[in-house]
Formats: sequence, C-alpha cells, structure tokens
Amino acid sequence: MDGLYFDDRSEIKTRVPRRGFKARIVCRIVLLSMVSLGASHAPGADALPKDVEAAVQDSTRPATDTARDADRKPVETLAFLGVRPGEKIADYAAGAGYFTRLFAAVVGSNGHVYASVPSPLFKYPNIVKGTSEIDAYAASHANVTVTFASALDAAKYPEKLDIFWISQNYHDLHDKFMGPVDMADFNRAVYSALRPGGAYVVLDHAANEGSPADVTDTLHRIEAATVRREVEAAGFRYEGESGILRNPADPHTAGVFDPSVRGRTDQFILKFRRPGGAQ
Repeated sequence: MDGLYFDDRSEIKTRVPRRGFKARIVCRIVLLSMVSLGASHAPGADALPKDVEAAVQDSTRPATDTARDADRKPVETLAFLGVRPGEKIADYAAGAGYFTRLFAAVVGSNGHVYASVPSPLFKYPNIVKGTSEIDAYAASHANVTVTFASALDAAKYPEKLDIFWISQNYHDLHDKFMGPVDMADFNRAVYSALRPGGAYVVLDHAANEGSPADVTDTLHRIEAATVRREVEAAGFRYEGESGILRNPADPHTAGVFDPSVRGRTDQFILKFRRPGGAQ
C-alpha cells in the first residue's frame, strides 16, 4: 500500500513547486543514469520516457504526491517496472494511491489499474482516509477500480494482469494482524493473477541477513533473500533488482519509523517474472 499504514501516518502538507523545463531535463538524465545507480535489467532510455515523464509531470497530481517524489524516485521506479500503455496492473495495498495515480496515467484508457485494499488494514483511520482518496480519483478515472477483500482474496482479479506491484507491505503479510497470510498461497495467487510473462515486483525495507522471523513486525523490515525464496517457490523466475532506493548508511537495526532512518531506509525492489508469454 505504498507504505501508508506505517509510513504515512502524518499527512504531508508541504506544497512543492510544480516541475518545469529543468525538472523534465533532470528526469531524462535520471533515466539515462539508471544503470550507474544500480538498477539491474532496467529499460533503456528509449523504453518509456515520454509516458513515464508525462505521468510524473502531470500538473493535476496532488501536492502530497509530488512532495514524496524525491524519496520515491517515480521515474526510475516506473521505468524499472516497465509500465506500458494499455497494461493491466494491480497496486496491492494501495494506500492513498500514490502509485495508483501514476500507473493510471501511463496505462491510459486502454489499460486498467486495480487498487487493492486488504480488509485487515481497513480498521486503521489513515487507511480509510487513503482509500476514500483513491475512490474519489477512481470516480473520474474509468481505468481505476478499487477492490476490497481478505489479504489473500485481494490478490485475485477479474482479468489477467501484466504487473502485480506491492510497495513496503510484503513484510506485513507475515504478521498476525494480516492473518498472518500463508505466503505460499499468496504467491501462488499472484502467479495465477498474472498472464504468462507478467511481472511481480516487490519493494520493501531491507533487514539484516539472518534476522529473526519477527523482524517483519518489530522493525517492519524483511530480508530480500526471504522474498526471493518465497516468491521463487511459487514458480516465478527472478529477473533482477533495482538499487535506486538502496541506502548503505542504514544499519538495519532501527525500526522504519525511527527518526534516525525514517524516510531514508535501505529499500530493495525485486522483479520476478511468470514464465512464458511475451515480456
């Protein structure tokens, strides 16, 4: 849910200036520099610069979204995902819709975005608020559907997907308040939700190697190796990692809301592929 349950408990009220020509140039430079920033298997500069840049630079994006762009690196993130016009995308645990709105702008009228809200989260006031914001957006954007279901059923959709995206919330699925969810069942559900060749992309806060299982609850972190092991067990092929949100200065010993690391945690983005089909 793009970190809303944990990372967005205080509303961002700072209004930032709308981006102009200079920012557009920066976006292009960033795309060309992705490999040096550590993005494996990132698309080339000609992959989707116009669609992605247009989505990020859209003047109708709320200030609460644009204020987070510096930390979230949306141009690089969407390029790593390989989002294309006409695609079907799931934004699982969509929070207040930061990525939902970006995805919808890129996929356009021929694509669709499913903003999924797992029901265990809906008891939190900020989730209710965030979901209402996505509902309001969906009311004027026919290519967005907001879905509610149990944590497992929220990963099931009425059509095959091109991309399944989960941001800063894979670790939550291991915790009691979410069920906990049977991760083998969950990842099999994602596999079934995707078309052959579809991408499964996980962004989360990194934990130290050998961390205890309850690190997902105590520090709200998870080892990338744990994600790989669980996802690959469902039949997915590991495709690569983007290092754009990596931070070697994060010691991984503090919770993600600790002032010493909040907003600056070491984060990984792993991409997996359902075998077969066009990519």
